[in-house]
Amino acid sequence: MKQITGHTGLTGLLGSPVAHSISPMMHNEAFEQLGLDYVYLAFDVGTDKLETAVEGLRALNVRGFNLTMPDKNLMCTLCDRLSPAAEISGAVNTVVNEDGILTGHTTDGIGYMQAARDAGHDLAGKKMTLMGAGGAATAILVQAALDGLSEISVFSIHDAFYPRAEKIVDQLNERTDCKVRLYDFDDESILRREIGDSYILTNGTSVGMAPATDRSIITDPTMFRKDLVVSDVIYNPRETLLLRTAREAGCRTFNGLYMLMYQGAESFRLWTGQEMSIPLIKEKYFS
Repeated sequence: MKQITGHTGLTGLLGSPVAHSISPMMHNEAFEQLGLDYVYLAFDVGTDKLETAVEGLRALNVRGFNLTMPDKNLMCTLCDRLSPAAEISGAVNTVVNEDGILTGHTTDGIGYMQAARDAGHDLAGKKMTLMGAGGAATAILVQAALDGLSEISVFSIHDAFYPRAEKIVDQLNERTDCKVRLYDFDDESILRREIGDSYILTNGTSVGMAPATDRSIITDPTMFRKDLVVSDVIYNPRETLLLRTAREAGCRTFNGLYMLMYQGAESFRLWTGQEMSIPLIKEKYFS
């Protein structure tokens, strides 16, 4: 067991619930492997107490912390500075503390893009069809546009996220060379057309997540073709109905498990300036 001293730096996770999180195990293992004098703890903090918790962490001079739901959006308003991706997406999942100045980042999209590369797919210059406009989907959308995809077609239902999605799409079209379009999910003919000339189809929604594993965001398997890549942010189950149907149609697929790992690795790098030992962490916690 790690010896905690008066020099040990604190990092952690804020959100609610957090008891199920794999992040403490992953980060503490990585700190130990590199001989870094840090610990990572999970704190159950909802939005009602987030501001108080953040000011406490600032006063304690912690190195940084992660945020999960429901705290990501509110954290944007509590940071002193924001990365470009965090500013556009309106969400923060990683905070770095430099002498009391809190800089907010979003590493979820970076995690997705690295997971795609890990699966053998360089998405730069290619077209994506993205399902959803919630937190995970928005993080992917913003980072994919910043990383040089040529086109992204976003499909969303007209829910509370839709007006925010419209604003983000406008910002990305102004600030990047990516052509981003937002469509109504109910228009199946447009969905079929956009998937038809996309390199990759990405599900950024929770449709198909356990326990509702009998659901899929795409219900017509004729939308799949053999040269289409299909990905899902969900990792429970490891193979959703969407991915299974796509695989059976001949598509290459990957799930959201390594997105989780790589977003954590990017947080680790931002705090420590060092690279997490991905092969070891992958084998121990993500195999």
